[in-house]
Amino acid sequence: MKKLFLPMMVLLCFPAMAAEINPTDPKATKETVSLYRNLLKLQHLGLMFGHQDDLPYGNGWIYEDGRSDVKDVCGDYPAVYGWELGHLELGARYSLDSVHFDKIQGFIKTVYQRGGINTISWHFRNPLTGGTAWDVSSKEVVASILPGGIKHALYLQYLDKLADFMLSLKSDDGKFIPVIFRPFHEHTGSWFWWGKNLCTADDYKALWRFTVKYLRDTKNIHHLLYTYSTDRFNTLEEYVERYPGDDIIDLLAFDLYDRGADFPDILKNCAGIVSKLAAEKNKIGAMSETGGPIAKETQWWTKTLLETLRPFDLAYVLVWRNPAHKPEAAFAPYKGHPSSDDFIKFYNDPKTLFQKEISQMNIYK
Repeated sequence: MKKLFLPMMVLLCFPAMAAEINPTDPKATKETVSLYRNLLKLQHLGLMFGHQDDLPYGNGWIYEDGRSDVKDVCGDYPAVYGWELGHLELGARYSLDSVHFDKIQGFIKTVYQRGGINTISWHFRNPLTGGTAWDVSSKEVVASILPGGIKHALYLQYLDKLADFMLSLKSDDGKFIPVIFRPFHEHTGSWFWWGKNLCTADDYKALWRFTVKYLRDTKNIHHLLYTYSTDRFNTLEEYVERYPGDDIIDLLAFDLYDRGADFPDILKNCAGIVSKLAAEKNKIGAMSETGGPIAKETQWWTKTLLETLRPFDLAYVLVWRNPAHKPEAAFAPYKGHPSSDDFIKFYNDPKTLFQKEISQMNIYK
């Protein structure tokens, strides 16, 4: 049975040093401020586990109420739930991962009611070419959607649709549900149209700043925490090269997938840099996206991921999704998966935190 970390729960329920630190939005809702402050404290005490699209589908199933591959294995839900809004900008009914947007709204509300945490990514289409987020055929896309650019008006339409969705996220008592928002991610790579070889550092920063200010000041959205999230990097200088500013960023994060034997060393370096910088800036640190060869390396959860991250103060680590009909592409275990036994050890380790523990912490109060 998972051990509940009672001292942590007590700490999160009472004022501490982080109580005077606020998110970047001066008008952030009370619940968003509480989430930010509690995550600041939590990252020094444990590592929350997250999973992309945990509730809408998993290995061999779609839209089964209450089901989760993670829960099927360890008896508990993740603490952090990832959602994707790609195709929202097109006015589509469902995302690029084929999850209906009204379902995502409902799942986000469910997570909030449980006391869990929602984080959203947005692989939106290339506004200049009409291609996907992975269309890197032009280096003019970011410039084209900044003020004065030929696609700026179209980008405003995209943002308006995004704003409508964010403003729809309310609890039963009418309060806005806090969300960790992670746009323009993995920009240290060049596989998205906002990547490092597709735009200048100044344009990337300008895109970030315009987007946050438009959502915050024009659309009056005050329940978002904004995440700056790179892909792999080697130095602090590389990590902050395109950092848009302490006044708009709440979380410092990185994405890193296991692509070979050097993964633990790269992970150790990235986690060390991000956790140190987050502490210096009074920001939240996180590993916002990862995954490994869990079917072949059946002790990946404990021996590779957990033992490498154990020394560092990060609020959460999130693994990518489990496609419904591609078991070989699953990034979290499912019932009968070769890594299930190791994942249960990962779950039972005092360092890791899942839904049952987070639900008792009142992180929104």
